[in-house]
Amino acid sequence: MRRLLLALPFVLLPLAIAQAHDDDHDHEHGSLGKHEHGVAALNVALDGKTLEIDLESPAMNIVGFEHTANSVADKAKVAAAHAQLEKPLVLFSLPAAAGCTVTEQALESPLFGNAKAHANHDDDEHAGHGHSDVDAEYKLSCATPEALKTLDLSAFFSQFPATQKINVQLIGPNGQQGAETTPASPTLNF
Repeated sequence: MRRLLLALPFVLLPLAIAQAHDDDHDHEHGSLGKHEHGVAALNVALDGKTLEIDLESPAMNIVGFEHTANSVADKAKVAAAHAQLEKPLVLFSLPAAAGCTVTEQALESPLFGNAKAHANHDDDEHAGHGHSDVDAEYKLSCATPEALKTLDLSAFFSQFPATQKINVQLIGPNGQQGAETTPASPTLNF
């Protein structure tokens, strides 16, 4: 399932090397680095009729908190978010004309009871508290992949308004590209 997504880091290695210096600089100033509230990462790969989507986001962006859901209200938020994440065709506004169907999907988060939180010891604001992430992996089969002209994240931003930015890496018929999407600029061409 993850063949193309696993290749993405190697394709983007020059960007990673350039970013490494920036990340070191950010950590010196207390930045969260990978786990940054309001920011998510999305890797998308289209190969023939197979579309793979991999989302990584702090749980704060998805449910509004990172602690274990103990209250009825928190449990309801987690259940609602899980249900929304189970609908990639809606979240990523895939056109019906593409004829995409979900063939595999995996949702992981400590909030869903199937992943572990990680602690970020460099972050004073959350010192002593674990950070929870939400990871979603989707594999879709698209009957008419040429109908996939754009990746529109409007619905995602609408469903999860605490997400202010999604860093997208996309491999499609026109090659690879990276972009920063926001609620004001949520669309990327394949």
